[in-house]
Amino acid sequence: MQLANNYATLPPRFFARIDPSALSAPRLLKLNDGLARDLGLDPDWLAGPEGVAMLAGSAFPAGVTPIATAYAGHQFGQFVPVLGDGRALLLGDGVDVHGRPYEIQLKGSGPTPFSRRGDGRAALGPVLREYLVSEAMAALGVPTTRTLAAVATGETVARDTLKPGAVLARVASSHIRVGSFQYFAARKDEEGLRALADFAIVRHYPDLVGQQDRYLAFFDAVVSAQAALIARWMSLGFIHGVMNTDNMTVSGETIDYGPCAFLDEYNPSKVFSSIDRGGRYAYANQPHIAMWNLARLAETLMPLIDADPQAAVNRLEPVLMAFRERYEQAADVLMHRKLGLETDEPDDRRLISDWLDLLQAASADFTWSFRRLADPEPDFPELDGFAAWRARWQARLASEGCAPPDARVKMRRVNPAVIPRNHRIEAVIEAAEKGDFGPFEALLAAVTAPFADNPDYERPPLVAERVRATFCGT
Repeated sequence: MQLANNYATLPPRFFARIDPSALSAPRLLKLNDGLARDLGLDPDWLAGPEGVAMLAGSAFPAGVTPIATAYAGHQFGQFVPVLGDGRALLLGDGVDVHGRPYEIQLKGSGPTPFSRRGDGRAALGPVLREYLVSEAMAALGVPTTRTLAAVATGETVARDTLKPGAVLARVASSHIRVGSFQYFAARKDEEGLRALADFAIVRHYPDLVGQQDRYLAFFDAVVSAQAALIARWMSLGFIHGVMNTDNMTVSGETIDYGPCAFLDEYNPSKVFSSIDRGGRYAYANQPHIAMWNLARLAETLMPLIDADPQAAVNRLEPVLMAFRERYEQAADVLMHRKLGLETDEPDDRRLISDWLDLLQAASADFTWSFRRLADPEPDFPELDGFAAWRARWQARLASEGCAPPDARVKMRRVNPAVIPRNHRIEAVIEAAEKGDFGPFEALLAAVTAPFADNPDYERPPLVAERVRATFCGT
């Protein structure tokens, strides 16, 4: 198997070369055959002994030269100048059958120079969580990393208890993060910043190559990509959980599914991550944190924009401030569509906010409530004031000439019936740790067909089933 490794053509200070980490008996748990074919890879080879060894990080064929990349990052607001791939390997990159670039990275493949005394391994539970949620997000139309495979290592890792170990092979257009730029900015390495920015532009925004103001245009493109991404998250009730700058890509893809979760009951201040004790990354705070992270990216780009720091700020600041409007426009469009609306009227924001207020007051399920709203005769006895709100909503639909059956069809295309709910994922992990992967396969099939009716999987959890906290598993 041949993979290029274009990131390894950057100067040596960008990465560390890594040798395989031997495993006695790696075993393929799940291969994403469809994704493999889209990448132009042979699923049969990947499922064979050489392919499984590569996907586990225990042996690499000729033509695959793994590296661990260097980056920094703000973690819960605190800057850490050296982070890097502490438990990940970038195997290489290619171009898929549609002409799009991709990289393959392993998570949990063993220690690297960036491991910071960690074991570099991953437990089975977080690997299955990322597989399920990333593939669900792709099916929901959200820009995201994808999962190519999950491999059992045959070994255990020590977390709160001994857990079965696993490796996740994930795919992204690249793994360049805001933290990648921060690494070089912290070292006042302008040459490194320029090389990274030029690499990212060629990779993600090739139309900007050769432009005189390409670095400002690059920042503008990242702002737009992140505004669109966060709007998608919010429209689906998705909570990333750890929006550190090292978990924000310049491509606008969702990355690093650690303590992520989807809302059950609607609550704007909802937090799932067990380590987010102050609510920094709460659901409603995600747009603000995205803008904060983008401000950190802007700081790194200043020397590439203008030799005069104040002049650089004057040029970058309007682009940064445009995030809010771009996000709000994207979010408005998505929320209108969730209610079956195509046009924008002055009172629509009030109509939308009143609906969300009804959900919050009743602790109603976010996903299920939007899906039920598309029923022929939606009934919400738990929502005090629903009848009056429904009359306003139906009048608004009528103003567009949209008959209720047509609205239902449109709404069912954008409001999923099935999401990877927290209690379902926990049940899958518990079964898999005992050797039963049937629940994983069933849930994966359900979440990758999210808009199809599925009574077995669309029901919200009972109060006793709600998962109150999620864990990163590092």
